[in-house]
Amino acid sequence: MGSSDRFWLKGYPPGVPADIDAAQYKSLVQLLEEAFRKYSAAPAYSCMGVTLSFRELDEQSAAIGAWLQSQGLSKGQRVAIMMPNVLQYPIVLAGILRAGLTVVNVNPLYTPRELEHQLKDSGAVAIFILENFATTLQQVFGKVPTQRVVICAMGDCLGAKGLLVNFVVRHVKKMVPEFSLPNAIRFRDALLGGEKMTLKPVAVTHDDVAFLQYTGGTTGVSKGATLLHRNIIANMLQSEAWYQPAMSRMRPGERVVTLTALPLYHIFALTCCALLSMRTGAMCLLIPNPRDIPGLVSALRKTPVNVFPAVNTLFNALLNNDEFLRLDFSRLVLSIGGGMAVQKAVAEKWLRATGCAICEGYGLSETSPSATCNPTNTDRYSGTIGLPLPSTEIAILDDDGRRLPPGLAGEIAIRGPQVMAGYWLRPDETANAMTVDGFFRSGDVGVMDEQGYTKIVDRKKDMILVSGFNVYPSEIESVVSMHPGVLECAAVGVPDEHSGEAVKLFVVKKNPALTERDVMDFCKENLTGYKKPKSIEFRSELPKSNVGKILRRELREPRKAA
Repeated sequence: MGSSDRFWLKGYPPGVPADIDAAQYKSLVQLLEEAFRKYSAAPAYSCMGVTLSFRELDEQSAAIGAWLQSQGLSKGQRVAIMMPNVLQYPIVLAGILRAGLTVVNVNPLYTPRELEHQLKDSGAVAIFILENFATTLQQVFGKVPTQRVVICAMGDCLGAKGLLVNFVVRHVKKMVPEFSLPNAIRFRDALLGGEKMTLKPVAVTHDDVAFLQYTGGTTGVSKGATLLHRNIIANMLQSEAWYQPAMSRMRPGERVVTLTALPLYHIFALTCCALLSMRTGAMCLLIPNPRDIPGLVSALRKTPVNVFPAVNTLFNALLNNDEFLRLDFSRLVLSIGGGMAVQKAVAEKWLRATGCAICEGYGLSETSPSATCNPTNTDRYSGTIGLPLPSTEIAILDDDGRRLPPGLAGEIAIRGPQVMAGYWLRPDETANAMTVDGFFRSGDVGVMDEQGYTKIVDRKKDMILVSGFNVYPSEIESVVSMHPGVLECAAVGVPDEHSGEAVKLFVVKKNPALTERDVMDFCKENLTGYKKPKSIEFRSELPKSNVGKILRRELREPRKAA
């Protein structure tokens, strides 16, 4: 890639390269196995007071990979992971990749409807699932291609302490609903079985599929972003290069600890926490439940972190916790904001509290995820999403796909080695999203300034961003419209001080007796928590265009005026 037209390179901090070389690894398998050898004795992951070394991660992931191969799974088949941030996650993740298979990350809070779609669409033949969520799988089991089920428990990897943890989770907190999956195998049994086998090497290349990362669809159907080994390798190396100015502030000889409170099934944590840490020999501090702020603060008190990736809502929640404000932040060198816009008030309060400015970045599942970021040697809030990362181009396009000069608003488009191969089994959607010269059209509207910094001004799509998660109005509308008491409905995003945006639902009743509680209960049954409407407004009719399309923009406008 020529650097002559990348005028933003002038703003790069010293030592950050214009380009990275993703060809230095032929696959993520090579990258992981090199890390396992290089950092063998070092801690790789810590969770609930128990640490997993790189050697243990190597041995246990090889056992899981060998077990999968013994089940007759062949190269390229898809295996789902439906777990929060527990030690089994990185073991299973590395095991699937080392067996030559493709990882399908699944949100553990999915409803049966959402899970059924993702397992069917991906063709996942096996799943590793935390027992807390097994009842969801049971409800769709006969309808999906997923035949091999491995049940994990919270305490599986916690040694003797695990027995107590499992007792509390199951019997005291009652967090494991009854389920019946007769042919399922327990994680410990799969692991023990695999330890007696040998992992057969699989020839995995740059162009094999590493992950199917599901993202909401404008049609209401969740689509799998097809991320190849080279896409993820490139984004890890881009992020590593970009973080160097901050990482140079580490104490000599100190090993990096990265807070991993963002869920590993989300692309931000997957690439920028789990995989990048394995590449660099850092340790991830896994937080199974980031909503438990006192628990998170307690973990941070015991294990100070150097790298702190989070979304605006998490930064804000911590800043409102007195115990958090009393922590020692002397080792914190990098705070990264992503997933949703970082609010100025939160960024300024964070800098005052920790002495470490939030570097806001931008990306999508389709870009593995990082595309831009503010320089990591910054000491201020810029209000922008920063500069394009090494080997990345950002173009601002008009409606006809022509490049716009700095200062004019248009659609943000991204070209680089981290851009997905396309949407899984959806060539039409892929064609709509890509330009002929290889730019991915983000659907976000932005303005780039003369220095190459981009500011997001609007979303071209009607997507709603709730705490960093994409919510597509059409999906909510298609679910709510199935309620027999609903004539028609529309969902829009409204500002929310906690989650950035929240879902507001407008409903026209078919049955006059329909109540807000009826609709809320129906949504709870069919939609993950963050997709559920926060408020409902009943209307006698909804605004429509002359062809009958509901005008969501008009439903949003009164809110803006207010």
